[in-house]
Formats: sequence, C-alpha cells, structure tokens
Amino acid sequence: MPNIKVLLADDHAVVRTGIATMLASLGGIEVIGEASNGRETLALVEQLRPDLLLCDITMPEMNGLEVTKRVAKEFPNVRVIMLSMHASEEMSGKR
Repeated sequence: MPNIKVLLADDHAVVRTGIATMLASLGGIEVIGEASNGRETLALVEQLRPDLLLCDITMPEMNGLEVTKRVAKEFPNVRVIMLSMHASEEMSGKR
C-alpha cells in the first residue's frame, strides 16, 4: 500500500517540524512538502498533488479557510484537515 502524501501548511516552523516528526513515526505517511503561508500552500498543492493537506486556519497572505475553499474547488481529490489553536466557534468553523 502506498504512503499517504501529506503537505503541511503552518506559518510556524516549529509546529511544522513537530507535526512532521509525529507523522514520520506513524509509518505509511510521507510529508512531501511544507508551506508557511496561504499562497505558497496553493502553489505546492498544485505542484505536488498531496493526498492530504494539513492546514493552519490563520496564515499570512491567505488564511486557511480561503486556501481550503480554493483547494476544494480546484483540487477535489485533495483532502484537507484544518489545524487551529482557536477555541472560538467562529474561528473553528462550527456553527
């Protein structure tokens, strides 16, 4: 079974490193790229075509919500999991 290809998008390098380390320990998952802002994330999704995008909700240049909308429209085979430190329902997308 092939590895799940994951793209990490977060504006904090230490967060990306921690998540990449954790995912590497699981096996069956390959981190194929990292992005630090929304525009870079979209460019890497187009270039690398990950299976899964782990995306921070608040990033510079384009927030994670807008990135997710664009990915869903332009790359429907890419699954997205949003990451957030925000506890509010408004920022978490719950309503």
